[in-house]
Amino acid sequence: MVDMSDDLATRDARALPDRSPAPASMDLARRNTVVIWVLIVSAFVVILNETVMGVAIPHLMTDLGITAVAAQWLTTAFLLTMAVVIPVTGFLLQRFHTRPLFITAMALFSAGTLIAALAPGFEVLLVARVIQAGGTAIMFPLLITTVMQLEPPATRGRRMGSISVVIAVAPAIGPTISGLILSAFSWRFMFVFVLPIAVAVLAVGWRLMRNVTEPRDAPIDLLSVALSAVGFGGVVFGLSRAGESAAGGVSASSVAAITVGALGVGLFIWRQLVLQRIDDALLDLRTFRVPTFAVSVGMFVVLMMSLFGALILLPLFMQGVLGLSVLQSGLILLPGGLAMGLLAPLIGRAYDRIGPRPLLVPGAVIVAAVLWTLSTILGPDTPWWQVVAAHVAFSIGLALMFTPLFTASLGSLPPRLYSHGSATVSALQQVAAAAGTALFISTMAAVTIAQVGAGADESAALASGIRAALLIGAVLATVAIAGAFFIRKPDVEPSTLPAGH
Repeated sequence: MVDMSDDLATRDARALPDRSPAPASMDLARRNTVVIWVLIVSAFVVILNETVMGVAIPHLMTDLGITAVAAQWLTTAFLLTMAVVIPVTGFLLQRFHTRPLFITAMALFSAGTLIAALAPGFEVLLVARVIQAGGTAIMFPLLITTVMQLEPPATRGRRMGSISVVIAVAPAIGPTISGLILSAFSWRFMFVFVLPIAVAVLAVGWRLMRNVTEPRDAPIDLLSVALSAVGFGGVVFGLSRAGESAAGGVSASSVAAITVGALGVGLFIWRQLVLQRIDDALLDLRTFRVPTFAVSVGMFVVLMMSLFGALILLPLFMQGVLGLSVLQSGLILLPGGLAMGLLAPLIGRAYDRIGPRPLLVPGAVIVAAVLWTLSTILGPDTPWWQVVAAHVAFSIGLALMFTPLFTASLGSLPPRLYSHGSATVSALQQVAAAAGTALFISTMAAVTIAQVGAGADESAALASGIRAALLIGAVLATVAIAGAFFIRKPDVEPSTLPAGH
């Protein structure tokens, strides 16, 4: 018996060192999962807020006694702040720990939401939207960079599928949610309902969020900050103003803003090319030396233009041509948003198994086919169910593309460029959203005015303008099909990429 006990003790003692790392590894994995999910939920809440204001404009004009142009500034100011802050996040993500950045972002968003809910007038509401946007601008790059650093390459597709829900579904269902709220409550309740959720997420994150990255003493170039603010801010402002004033023609102020913005972006790029030689760039543009990243970002810009353009045009068609209410048009768009959300995790898992190309090619074909179809069938006699079917198919095509593009593009970068890559994608998202909105609305307005001038019925003229705008989207989406063939799954660990990249 003694010998047997000694043998058992010996075997147990020998086994202990082999088993001891497992709990530590499991604790680390559990910590990483908690951190990532806290960031995903937080990002969904803040990005959902990006598109809720559009359908509230008539209510705001009545309650606050403001013009349509002034009311539109509540969305324009949000996008403008995002465009100014996001390029700086590349520096912030390198310089500060995860937890304080998260708390700052959610605290800003929560504070902005509270101020908006209590705003006595337009000016305070506008300030509240700017504060909200400051938190939103930090949150999404923080999420992307953290996932890239914590998630192993073998399972990144699955995790990026969850993130695709944030970037695609949240903006898509924003108008539906605001339509439901506005059908029974005042515009303030768009913020009243969000506030407890935001505060709860902040409280949970305060307790569960951990520092999972290693900051470094990154310098900040103030000239780059100024140039990015003028450049990206000017472009987004000019494009947004062009979209707002499209019915009366593109204004001189829009042209001037876009021109100054483009000059600022050009100088910003030049400055980064100089500074990245000594690794001091605010936004390192060596990310574009990686072909997969460069092509993916180009396709992503086309997708965001198509997504935000459709989010603007389809409600206009349903309300202005079919005569549906805000709530009805929001509900019609809901199945597409839900389809995208349900498919995203499955597509992420598929990416891990088969790579991006088998998903991207059919996705691009579906998006292009839907836009071509809509550019021909939409009219006063179009049944509402055809709009539902087209939007669901459109959403499925986008779902097939978002996750592979995110995962392949950022996964192809070396880890030291993750923060720069996520900031670049986020900044271009804002420019693409503004550009898509301006391009589609300007085209629609020009054709509609020409049709009315030729004696066409107003609803028929509006339908013609919307078809013309969607035709431009169809052409852009068709170009994206070619790009899908050039995207491949990174076949090496990012850390092994040459230093020149």
